[in-house]
Amino acid sequence: MTVSQAELLKELRIEKHQRDDHRQGPARWPWIVLAVVVLLALIGAGTWWVGGHRAIPVQTVAAVSPASDPGAGAVLQATGYVTARRQATVSAQITGTLTEVRIEEGDHVKNGQVLAQLDDSAYKAALDAARTQAAATHALVAQYQVQLAQNLRDAARQQSLAEQGLVSKQTAEQARTLADSTRAQLVSQQKTAASADAQVVEAQVNFDYCVIRAPFDGVITTKDAQVGEIVSPFSAGGGFTRTGIGTIVDMDSLEVDVDVNEAYIGRVKPDMPAEAVLDAYPDWKIPAHVIAIVPAADRGKATVKVRVAMEQKDARIVPDMGVRVSFLEQKATSVAQAPKGVLVPAKAIAQRDGRSVVFVVAGGKAQLRAVLPAAQSYGDMKLIPDALQTGDAVVLSPPAELRDGADVQTEKSSP
Repeated sequence: MTVSQAELLKELRIEKHQRDDHRQGPARWPWIVLAVVVLLALIGAGTWWVGGHRAIPVQTVAAVSPASDPGAGAVLQATGYVTARRQATVSAQITGTLTEVRIEEGDHVKNGQVLAQLDDSAYKAALDAARTQAAATHALVAQYQVQLAQNLRDAARQQSLAEQGLVSKQTAEQARTLADSTRAQLVSQQKTAASADAQVVEAQVNFDYCVIRAPFDGVITTKDAQVGEIVSPFSAGGGFTRTGIGTIVDMDSLEVDVDVNEAYIGRVKPDMPAEAVLDAYPDWKIPAHVIAIVPAADRGKATVKVRVAMEQKDARIVPDMGVRVSFLEQKATSVAQAPKGVLVPAKAIAQRDGRSVVFVVAGGKAQLRAVLPAAQSYGDMKLIPDALQTGDAVVLSPPAELRDGADVQTEKSSP
């Protein structure tokens, strides 16, 4: 069937609603493109924000003063511990129950100061009984002394009468015998009185033992007993009896015991100068010298113990602290002669914009410090005359992306 020309023209004709859709369609595309561009910009900004504020992992090391340069001029280094040559576990000399404990850890005590008190009721009763017994024996001594004096007078009178012939010689001899017997009884009673006095002294000593006193000046490091517990100088099973009240340490007797490998002990001599560095205070060098080399070797460790005296006393030094000792060829120079500034590893110095800089970590952020390293070097350490202070945490091998004010995640490292 043939299609008419009018029908074909009708098919090609654009209706009004189709013309409206055609006009509105292309108009929406610019807005869609703009939305996509904005979304991509936000995603890029978010990525930049997260990446820019991500904590950069870095390694840090503390800047040290030139006087704290470990091992400078040392012929040998060894490690050991701080020990006290004079310390004691204070205990009672008798068995008793604690009624008072006057010490706490860290207390400074003086020689003779009361540390604790035991129940003294039984010992006080024993002392009173001994004193009463002694008083009775001394009363008998006085009685015998009076009786002896009377008997001596009677004997003298009887002797005078016998010489005159008024009484027989036997009567005079009996009077002398009675006087001699009384004298012997007096001597015996005097010995008994002396024994009673000794018993009083013994009871007094035991009574005094109820008060526990400090044997010397020092610091209480441990408190081992409480009120109500039984203490005894003898060890008892079951754990119900304490053998000590506490431990007292004479801080003036602190020294260092170090173990030196027996292969190098020949380098150490008595009175040899040394320097001690406590693990707790690595920037503090303590002048020291060798006291003695203990003439005994540890077969298991192949070491020889060396006693080292510290020439500075300080409250920061406490027993059992770890310490590193450097044995020196000659006594260390004074701190006043040390160069000004601090030492940092050479790899902590970076180049930024044509200048030498060091990054210091403080409060979780990196701080850029412009520095001028000195010409002299100390091994792999560089002297920084200014801009840094002892103890500052400097970044080792700063990464290229590290900038001033950047967040960092630190990890300590040895130089």
